Amino acid sequence: MISEPPTLTRLRSRYQDDTAQVRQTFERTGDGSAAIRRRAQIVGNLLRQLWADVAAGDDQSGIALVATGGFGRRELFPCSDVDVLFLCASDRIEPVWSERIRTCTQAMWDVGLRASPVTRTLKECERVHPDNLEFTVSLLDRRYLTGSRDLYAKFEKELLPSVILREWDTVVQNLAEMARARHAKYGNTIFHVEPNVKECPGGLRDYHLTQWLTLLNAIHAEKAWPRTAADEFYGTHDEPESAYDFLSAVRCFLHYRSGHDDNTLDWHAQDEAAARSIGLDTRGTSDPAYWMRTWYRQARTVYRRASLLMDAVPPPRRSFYKQFRRKRTPVPGTDFFLENGRLDLAEGVAVNDADSILQIFGLMAKHGYRLSFVAEDRISDALPVLAVQMPEGPFLWNCLREVLLGPWAAHALRTMHALGILELLIPEFHGIESLVIRDTWHRYTVDEHTFHVIDNVHKLRQPQHDWEKRLATLLPEIGRLDLFFLALLMHDTGKARRNGNHAASSVELCESLFARLELDPEERETVRRVIRNHLEMSAAMRRDIFDAETVRAFAEKIATQPQLKMLTLMTYADIRAVSPEALTPWKAESLWQLYMSASNFLDRSVDEVRYHAAADPALLTRVIAMLPAVQPGRAAPPAPGSTASQLDELREFLEGLPQRYLSTRTPEQIAAHFRMAQALAEDPVQVSFRAVRQLGEVNLLTADRPGLFADMAAVLSTWGMNIVKADAFSNASGLIVDTFQFTDTYRTLELNHSEIDRFLQSIRDTVSHRTSLEALLRSRPHKVSRPRVTIETRLEYDNEASSHSTLLQIVTQDTPGLLREIALSFAACRCNIEVALIDTEGETVIDVFYLTSGGGKLDELQQEALRASLTRRLSAMRQ
Repeated sequence: MISEPPTLTRLRSRYQDDTAQVRQTFERTGDGSAAIRRRAQIVGNLLRQLWADVAAGDDQSGIALVATGGFGRRELFPCSDVDVLFLCASDRIEPVWSERIRTCTQAMWDVGLRASPVTRTLKECERVHPDNLEFTVSLLDRRYLTGSRDLYAKFEKELLPSVILREWDTVVQNLAEMARARHAKYGNTIFHVEPNVKECPGGLRDYHLTQWLTLLNAIHAEKAWPRTAADEFYGTHDEPESAYDFLSAVRCFLHYRSGHDDNTLDWHAQDEAAARSIGLDTRGTSDPAYWMRTWYRQARTVYRRASLLMDAVPPPRRSFYKQFRRKRTPVPGTDFFLENGRLDLAEGVAVNDADSILQIFGLMAKHGYRLSFVAEDRISDALPVLAVQMPEGPFLWNCLREVLLGPWAAHALRTMHALGILELLIPEFHGIESLVIRDTWHRYTVDEHTFHVIDNVHKLRQPQHDWEKRLATLLPEIGRLDLFFLALLMHDTGKARRNGNHAASSVELCESLFARLELDPEERETVRRVIRNHLEMSAAMRRDIFDAETVRAFAEKIATQPQLKMLTLMTYADIRAVSPEALTPWKAESLWQLYMSASNFLDRSVDEVRYHAAADPALLTRVIAMLPAVQPGRAAPPAPGSTASQLDELREFLEGLPQRYLSTRTPEQIAAHFRMAQALAEDPVQVSFRAVRQLGEVNLLTADRPGLFADMAAVLSTWGMNIVKADAFSNASGLIVDTFQFTDTYRTLELNHSEIDRFLQSIRDTVSHRTSLEALLRSRPHKVSRPRVTIETRLEYDNEASSHSTLLQIVTQDTPGLLREIALSFAACRCNIEVALIDTEGETVIDVFYLTSGGGKLDELQQEALRASLTRRLSAMRQ
């Protein structure tokens, strides 16, 4: 026992002086690695002295003191626990030394050490307990302190290697599983706004994980403990060396700053660390945002190595066949091959083909594959070559689409981001790399938040909660998922400008990307609208969502059902990406309630809210302002008359058109329709055609008349066109603006461009009654294919949805000529189509018509007569 209290006082005083000197040196040099090694040395010497006083004169042949954990690695941070193993030769020895062990432990606390002792016999060390794997792992970092050298040699050279070799699978698999659980706790990302430098992915725990797995793999390969001395093995840090030095300096700083084992890098700590350039080679003050980006870069290096080693851990059970089978599957068109879920490159193959690299990331997004460590290194090394070869235009957009639409898009994008590929494709994204937005709710950096948003939408394909299942029903209704995901990817890029309006800034940054991808004006406007309005739904949810005025203001700003659906999904994904706790069940319910209310409002008001120049001159001014930007360089003839006359004509054209028309058309489309309206004096039937992705689109402008919609549907059907979307609007002067989108079943127009003119002429002749429609129908018979599924017909009336129209929704089987038969029933029952919204989902038609008869709603008798006519015609089509 320690007989003289002054000895303890002297040791305490010396320890305090030594640790104070270590701190002064750290504050002068910023070298965290040196500080923790020096403290480990000081504590080791102190513990030897304490034990020498406790065990003075005793036979120590049956006991040894072993440093484990960080103490064993000579990595003792300022406020870390001191892990010590009191190793006893047998059960008989342990009781003999128990009182001395207790005295030594108490002396450690009295001196000022946070003692974390454990007593084990050699026999107890032979067992590996999966529930207490930390002890076995701590033995990988063991180091002799004092006591019996022979006992320690037996423990190190005989017992420990045999245990590790025997229980290798258990140790490695449980070690990897513990790491995965820890990563999951932190969202499997390094990009936390206030990271834990020890436990977060990419932190010091991951660095040590790489050391343990590397050592265990070496033991497994050599069937013995590595010949390299343990001290040398753990004293050398390969690729992540600079990352380790940086992390060590940061943790030392946090411990000294708080005076205890605090490993959270909060905002105030970030400011102080940046002011002192902790971990940086330069001295002086640095910007906190720049300093945090250094943190994320270093953490990414560690996390990448840890993830690759974890992925290489074999599964708990492997079939006999799979142990001897390693199938390599070449990836067509590239130098890559797939092996065990990883994409790799053959030895000696150089990466110099940007096209194949983009194809690889598409496969990663589609199947969840990962790159091997070698492949990642070679891609990183080839960035200068890839930068020169990176494609643009439709090819680049198609490659990016494949990534965005894949269920593992977020994983592929993170990998592209980590390797620098994403910034080559989209330099506008670079501004939010590792960008911290300091508020009280965002847990992740802006770039990581963006990846979470994309992932949250993809996860709706397999919904878990009831509210997820409801939101998931909107996903198939998004017509252009590729554009939606592009908007998600870019929606927060404007935060890099920090000007207070990041939505507008994000839209501005998108313009150069649109040009490189060569998106058409409508595609650009779709993305713009989603980004521009992406905060509107969250703002509306901070109001009374059951107030009619709140719903009206929000719905009128969004304007269309497709935009509403996209914004609903985006708001859900955006809120959930803030942090796992951000989207409460109450908030999810409020989101759905707001969506339903706004959707109902848009359905009710589709034929109510119409443009009136006198009531809304500001809107006229905005539309007029758009026209000059799209008129120069057009092939169409210039509008006749003076500017004032042209404005009057535009006013007359827009007067009475539904607000939906203005909301769903781009300025270019409105200008094109206006020019068609001006040309009506030359030809009373104006028709235009264009290809829209895989669809054809026909626009028709002419004077309204009974049966016009039916004739238009019929002529498209005779050409074998299957109408998938359509809408019909009319202005105050009786001019109709109809748009039909269709699939070209027989690829007639695609394969024979000369047929387009004949196709348009047949529309003009039919609409103007210059050609007999019945003769045209007889001349082009088409086979009706057998439907794969049977859709029951449903006819639903709603006389409350609109103030002056009757809403009719028709859900039925998609068949050729369907729309014509519906329109013929309308004509036979003297119903006028105010607005038509045609949509097709697979083999299901969902058509909505706003109908009037004699200028008013349909009464019950008229509804029943129309129901009977529709039922008769639709039933006849199925026979």
